Amino acid sequence: MTTAAVNRSTKRRSVFAVVAVVAVVAVFIVRLVSIQVVQAGELNAASYSQLSASTTTYGLRGDIVDDKGTVLASTVLRYDVTASPKSVTDFTRTDASGAEVTITPTQAAAEIAAITGQTADQVYGLLTADPSSNFAYVVQGVDVDVFRGIRDLQIPWLYFESNPQRTYPNGAVAGNLVGFVGSDGTGQYGVESMDNQCLTGSNGLETYERGADGVAIPGSTVTTTPAKPGGTAVLTIDSDLNWFAQQTLAARVKEVGAAWGTVVVQEVKTGKLLAVADYPSVDPNNINASPSSDWGSIAFQAPFEPGSTFKALTAASVLDAGLANVGTHVEAPYVYTDANGASTKDSEFHVDPLNLTFAGVIQQSSNTGTAMLGELLTPQQRYDYMQKFHVTSPTEVGFPAESGGILKPWDQWDDQTNLTTTFGQGISTTAVQMASVYQALGNGGVRLPVQLVAGCKQADGTMTNVPDTTGSQVVSAQAASDTVHMMETVATGGYASADLQIPGYRVAAKTGTAQMSDGNGQYGSSYITSLAGLAPADNPQYVVSVTIAKPVTIENGLAAAPVFQKIMSQVLKENRVLPSTEPAPDLPTTY
Repeated sequence: MTTAAVNRSTKRRSVFAVVAVVAVVAVFIVRLVSIQVVQAGELNAASYSQLSASTTTYGLRGDIVDDKGTVLASTVLRYDVTASPKSVTDFTRTDASGAEVTITPTQAAAEIAAITGQTADQVYGLLTADPSSNFAYVVQGVDVDVFRGIRDLQIPWLYFESNPQRTYPNGAVAGNLVGFVGSDGTGQYGVESMDNQCLTGSNGLETYERGADGVAIPGSTVTTTPAKPGGTAVLTIDSDLNWFAQQTLAARVKEVGAAWGTVVVQEVKTGKLLAVADYPSVDPNNINASPSSDWGSIAFQAPFEPGSTFKALTAASVLDAGLANVGTHVEAPYVYTDANGASTKDSEFHVDPLNLTFAGVIQQSSNTGTAMLGELLTPQQRYDYMQKFHVTSPTEVGFPAESGGILKPWDQWDDQTNLTTTFGQGISTTAVQMASVYQALGNGGVRLPVQLVAGCKQADGTMTNVPDTTGSQVVSAQAASDTVHMMETVATGGYASADLQIPGYRVAAKTGTAQMSDGNGQYGSSYITSLAGLAPADNPQYVVSVTIAKPVTIENGLAAAPVFQKIMSQVLKENRVLPSTEPAPDLPTTY
């Protein structure tokens, strides 16, 4: 081959080599541009997802407190301690002298166990059960002291998860009102359910970076979304009074062998419920200790025929309509049959008609006399008065599953219903509704909305969800006052008067006994006994309403009277109500 040919061959090889090198470099440049520019965002995100992790921070559920701020429901943080088993290795720790000390997993397990109460072998077994796993529980639901103790060990492959838990410091006190939360942390019963929106907090988010070994990098935690706690549901309830009412009620229910009972205490001038006691009661800390039928509030949810306590509403309606006055004469027979053939009788037999005034009808609790006076109103008029007193619909509280009572429209009443509704049968109301009736009578005929929750207190102290307090005039002030005065004759001369006396105070009250319906219009031998009243009668401040179902040893208002007397006495004393200064009016009860 000639020299020229050799040179041409050499040049070609050089060119090819250069081209090859350029091509390879070009490939690397294109790939580099693709990685650093075109795919940069995607690759960075993928890398970050491998090196970063996030954890939820809980916006704690708000408290439920009584009118004085006593906590009835709160949220406490518990902690779950977890580990990354595949990262469980020796690590170094600086001791008190500043020297670095190597800690083995066996030593770490012993340190953890000394704080949690587990054995070292138990902890070590949890840490090494699956060496390929990145997650294992070491201990769950520990309190803040245990959490801090383990955290201070500075073990790099341990992690902590907060776990909020609901607690009820006062146990069964107002438990039927407070309710409880489900496993998902949402309200299930009572105020927990009713005010769930107020109480629920907003969860936040924290992110942190971790090394190739999966262990969190110290100081890398960043709060991306702050958690926000829920509001505080402020109740109108006085928890001390509620406790007293529950204790007094429970003792009496057991004494008379009854099935259940309720007590409602309401403030006359505001409509606020100060106590709502139910027996049986439930402890929200341990709901499984009570049957599900006891988880709610009987006072709000269980309608019953009120019997003679309802006569106060009939009396106020008749007086308001101007169809009678406190001295109107009534010749009340033992059995009364009206023009439509419907009939009723008094609870106590008497041969001759009783010559009673309207006040005497209330004092003696005459069914026949009340029916005769009540029928001075048309059925529609009486139904309209019942609606004004709000006994045909749930209260403004909006308690979960609250009953509005049971009453057919007036044009669907048969003749017997038209008669019996005058004295509290053929109609069902709740204990809270009946307390509200007496609140209106004690407040000059002005019914105020029933209040259980005063509002939702926000973190900055502002109150939201404040209930409406606008009242409505259901009967005239004169009709209300006259009805209260007629009920005073029950406390001064009725058959339960000995159990109604409160030294220094005038009391207006009405007893009631009603046969319990089986739900199909049939009445058996079981009774509801009740008593509702006001004090001081000269300037009513408080309503106390007591209901006891199916007493075995007593089947009349005497079952409820001692409970009324004890609780009303406590209310007056606790609130330092001044004694009455004038005697009750001397209303004739017979003629």
